[in-house]
Amino acid sequence: MIINTGLRTDIPAFFADWFINRIKAGYVCVRNPYNRNQVTEYLLNPDVVDLLVFCSKNPIPLITLLKSNDVLHPFRQFWFVTITPYESEIEPNVPDKQLVIESFKELSCKLGINSVCWRYDPIFVNEKYTVDFHINAFRKMSEQLSGFTETCVISFIDLYKKVQKNFSSATEVSTTEQEIICKEFVKIGKRYNINVKTCGESPSLAEFGADVSGCMTKEVFEKAAGCRLDIPKMRQNRKECACILTADIGEYNTCSHFCKYCYANYDRQSVIRNNMFHDKNSAFLIGTSEPQDIITQAKQKSWKLLQKELW
Repeated sequence: MIINTGLRTDIPAFFADWFINRIKAGYVCVRNPYNRNQVTEYLLNPDVVDLLVFCSKNPIPLITLLKSNDVLHPFRQFWFVTITPYESEIEPNVPDKQLVIESFKELSCKLGINSVCWRYDPIFVNEKYTVDFHINAFRKMSEQLSGFTETCVISFIDLYKKVQKNFSSATEVSTTEQEIICKEFVKIGKRYNINVKTCGESPSLAEFGADVSGCMTKEVFEKAAGCRLDIPKMRQNRKECACILTADIGEYNTCSHFCKYCYANYDRQSVIRNNMFHDKNSAFLIGTSEPQDIITQAKQKSWKLLQKELW
């Protein structure tokens, strides 16, 4: 099976110590985001976990810890690293982008090019971050990341209620702007051997050369795992999304990057309040077990088809 760590928060950036402790303990407890006392316990064992998937804006804290104790060595990994050109008024606590780029290169050299993917998303447009600004920024980043990744995933801002609350000035990117950005990104990507994929966007962008097959697909996971996977049919997040949604061990309202476009945080106060109850030694990301909890052991098994190794 596949364990995802990054759909609800940024574990490598803010909870690296906790994650290392959970790997050592061999299990983790995860609350249902819609029913907090419904808890699932997952084994973190390479015999049943075929792939650990990370999504981070700052891998540096976890990378630093792993240099002295690489407890992840038995696991296959896949990393999405988000690198965008926004400054601190949009991404207050994201570190210097050049440091993130260097950490991306480090991951690529250690894990292999099939195990890392650059995300340039979400894209929004305003007076400062114009269409031309994004095209120039993407060109500069592509030049640096060429040879360290084969893929860049892009998407355009979705105005969820949380986003509207925290980023009231944000507007939808028009169809024309999307098409121009997509066309130019694809052109730049070809120059630097980077395939541009869209995430949750209109299939019509394929007309401009984008790969619209999805960012978390069976093919992507198989390349990272190094073998064929018998992945069971899973629900899709929305009709535009072709990605496989796997078990996520994060928790909403815990990411301290405080990006204005974030869909995973309700507001800053909720994050600060929740993180006061974080204990790096707990089986739970936030808090610990409660008397009302109903804890269920997840049904886990390896999805590897050992007779069909890729390499």
